[in-house]
Formats: sequence, structure tokens, C-alpha cells
Amino acid sequence: MTTAVLSALPEEQEGLAAQLDGLRVERYAGRDFHVGRWHGRPVVFALSRIGKVAAATTAAALIGRFGARRIVFTGVAGGLHPDVRVGDTVIGTEFLQHDMDASPLFPRHEVPLYGCTRFAADAELVAMLSMAARAHPAGAAGLFDAETRARFGLQAPRIHQGLLISGDRFVSRADEAHVLRAALPDALAVEMEAAAVAQVCHDHGVPFAAVRNVSDRADDQAHVDFPAYLAQVAGLQARALITALLPMLPRS
Repeated sequence: MTTAVLSALPEEQEGLAAQLDGLRVERYAGRDFHVGRWHGRPVVFALSRIGKVAAATTAAALIGRFGARRIVFTGVAGGLHPDVRVGDTVIGTEFLQHDMDASPLFPRHEVPLYGCTRFAADAELVAMLSMAARAHPAGAAGLFDAETRARFGLQAPRIHQGLLISGDRFVSRADEAHVLRAALPDALAVEMEAAAVAQVCHDHGVPFAAVRNVSDRADDQAHVDFPAYLAQVAGLQARALITALLPMLPRS
């Protein structure tokens, strides 16, 4: 069974494709798909680029062209919930498009003609992501030096499970984050892709889960915190987590 690992940006998959046996790179739909085997398991690594449409296009290609039978999204996100801090890991159990609004024809956030606002993650994948995150904590001393851990608050990162929300905006104002928290108080973090991939996987009956490390608080400092975290932290975190996850996956 082919597993696809999807991210939006190169830093979120840094060094992963190089670990595949029999690696080949296939160009399709303007994207590079890295195909190979991870200790005998067929794997495809791909970058969706940013935003819901790009993510949906890539997910559909992974399923239709490359035969992906499970998809895991990994990357960074802005923390929304008061309990979620920079450096924490958020594993999505539900996904919602916070900018979906076809009212008054449909209730706010409801995806038209689906009759729901939220798409659920695959419970088995969520459990394995949780085990992988606990096996390799986001701020483990082996991943980062003391200065990096102190700068980004990685000394005691926590793992959360719950709602991830997606939209075609980089949320970088405290007032906007406040509006999202008021409308969706159980939302843990905000990003720009996972809910779209969840909808595509729902349509195809393909198990999906997403894990995000919190790079910023989606506030007035997000435009500063996000690129620094992406450059210095995100790649090592993703590599450690996916390296722990893939051996847990069934071979068939």
C-alpha cells in the first residue's frame, strides 16, 4: 500500500526523499513527485505548494496517478487555542475550511452539497502519528542545541489532538486570530491546506491525517516567527516524526 507524505514547502520535508531506496523523481502537473521505498514500504513524497487549491490538486494526483492509499500531511501552522504554544505538535482529528461561507444558501463553514463542516482524520493514522510524536518529541535535545530550544520555547513542547482549520489566508494579525477563536473556540491551529486534502481523501475513500508543528501564534509577530521557525526548526522536526512514523505503517 503506497503511503504519500505531503507538505506545502521544501523546508517541511527537508532530507526525507533522500532516504528512499530506488528513488526516482517524476514530474507531473508541474510538481516533482519523489517515489521509492522506505524499508520495503512504497512511499511518495510531494510538495503541494501553498493554499487549498494547490493542495487539492496534489492530493488528487497522488491518488489517481501514484496510487496513494493513505496520505499524511506534515508541516507548520499558527497556534490558535490558548493552550497551544510555539513548538507544540498538533495532530488533526478534524479539518474545517474557516473561509468557507456559502450563506445564506448553506450554513457558514458547511461545504456545499456535503452536509458537513468538518472532515474527520483516519483514527488509525492519528494513533500512529501520536506514537511517532511521543517517540521523537518536537523539542528533543538530540534535535536542537540549547540556544535553538530556548529561542523557540522547545524545552517542554506538548502534543495536542483536535481541530485544524484551513483557509487561503496567512493569518498574521492578533485581531484576525481573535475572530477565528471566537467563531471556532475548539480550533487548535490554523494553516492553509489540510482541510482541502481531507475533502479530496473523503471523496476517494483514502485515509488521511495531518500533523503540524506550531511555528507562531497567528498574531502580529507571525510574519517574523514563521520564516525563522521554518528555516531553523521545521525540517528537523518533520524528518524525526516521519522517520518514526513510516516503520509503524502496515506494509499492505
